[in-house]
Amino acid sequence: MPPPRKQHYGIKHASGSLIHYRPPVSAITQRRHSAVVPSVLTFAVIVASGGLLLMIEKGMLNSVETPPPRANGKRFARNNNPAADVESQILQEIRNRTIRSMCGQRNTPNSVWSLSPLQRKTLLQHVLVNDEHRFLYCYVPKVACSNWKRVLKVLTGALANVDVKMKMDHRADLLFLSDFSPEEIRHRLRHYFKFMFVREPMARLLSAYRNKLGEIEAYQRKYGAEIVRRYRKGYAKTRKIAGNDVTFTEFVRYLIDEDPERMNEHWMPITNLCHPCAIQYNFIGSYERLESDAAYVLERVGAPQHVRFPERQTWYRPVTKETLHYYLCTVPQKFLKELLPKYILDFSLFGYSLPNTTTEYCRH
Repeated sequence: MPPPRKQHYGIKHASGSLIHYRPPVSAITQRRHSAVVPSVLTFAVIVASGGLLLMIEKGMLNSVETPPPRANGKRFARNNNPAADVESQILQEIRNRTIRSMCGQRNTPNSVWSLSPLQRKTLLQHVLVNDEHRFLYCYVPKVACSNWKRVLKVLTGALANVDVKMKMDHRADLLFLSDFSPEEIRHRLRHYFKFMFVREPMARLLSAYRNKLGEIEAYQRKYGAEIVRRYRKGYAKTRKIAGNDVTFTEFVRYLIDEDPERMNEHWMPITNLCHPCAIQYNFIGSYERLESDAAYVLERVGAPQHVRFPERQTWYRPVTKETLHYYLCTVPQKFLKELLPKYILDFSLFGYSLPNTTTEYCRH
């Protein structure tokens, strides 16, 4: 029986930050800061991590899939593809080495308690807990987190199976690390299996843009209308705006001006959500090989055989390479050059190649 849960956020501790994105005096200074400091630091780390930079530049990781590592030298029954298993272990080792190098930098927070209060609150509110199977899952919006929440609800008996037709309640019947006391948090971080899932950063942004600003009225009213007022010429500040026709370029300009630590969770950088330096994850799966990575995790945490990861819904519109290429090439390069540094850690730590948006490439 787990100890009683308490709501707790306000631990007083020395604060730290992977990258200080707090806006300085002017927006121009802030943009220059975010464009130079993260990029230089991160790529220096990549070089030190044993050749990942070369692989990123040549796009050699595009065909390499995210790893399901073996347990005690044995391959799990739910994932029995030897070739994929080898490729997975290679990428997992590259990721692990890069993260260790990055997290070894001075002033980098290496525990939950060395994060700033805001960073810690964000992290603890995104880590889901299952005490029966002893695991922690840091959920990242737009990386199949709704389906993972379904799985957690099935494991706790709140859902009969993952195929039950229902609107997802993202809070009900779920346990968050923020629900526990500091000592209870420390115990679970020390003894539970910890995992997260990542996705190519620009594909995740495009998915958020198409879903939240293209389909959901509440987001259109809250974010879409504000984006139009800020970045579209000719709109009176007092005019009522639906916010349902935001262009991708306008969305990018909005992201450039936002503080990553205060962004909406659907487009906040993954490193700001899950802090892979503050929590040493046992496994980092990827959206690009979701089926096999999810199968590995379910096997690893001892989920019953009848519990499976849900299939994608028939209405789901995937973000293809061609779709992403089209949208990125509609954005002026000067804006992309300001946007990418905000997500540079997501690219480098998780082994994703930077997008090619050169004029020549975009003509095709």
